[in-house]
Amino acid sequence: MTAIPHQRPAAGAVTAASLTQAGDRPSGSCPECGSARVTALAMTLTDGTPVRFTSCHACEHRHWSHDGRDLEFSDVISRATKLKV
Repeated sequence: MTAIPHQRPAAGAVTAASLTQAGDRPSGSCPECGSARVTALAMTLTDGTPVRFTSCHACEHRHWSHDGRDLEFSDVISRATKLKV
């Protein structure tokens, strides 16, 4: 079995961060406690709404935003609920 070689980005290239690898992460802080120790993910809800989900490692606060505006949890749930036909 051949090992997959580690790929290094070209000099000056910007690499995206992931949950397991370091990289350039979008800046942000927790709106609840102000901690910079947050995980932020871009996702699309079931109804097609693009949102940014942020979870704080310090206080465990979670929030979603769309177009720069915070979404209420109930709104996220209604947008993410799959309608049965």
